[in-house]
Amino acid sequence: MLHYAVVFFIIALVAALFGFGGIAAGAASIAQVLFFLFLIVAVVSLVVGLVRGK
Repeated sequence: MLHYAVVFFIIALVAALFGFGGIAAGAASIAQVLFFLFLIVAVVSLVVGLVRGK
């Protein structure tokens, strides 16, 4: 999931470089959502791992 966030971030940078503002904004928002989903999944996974370890 983090990989897809990085890919969309790079797409946003390239689109912004060439002047496609709408595409850049869309790709950046997708990258932001995927990054936060990755963080949530990582924290939940960490908590579940700590609880099962006891």
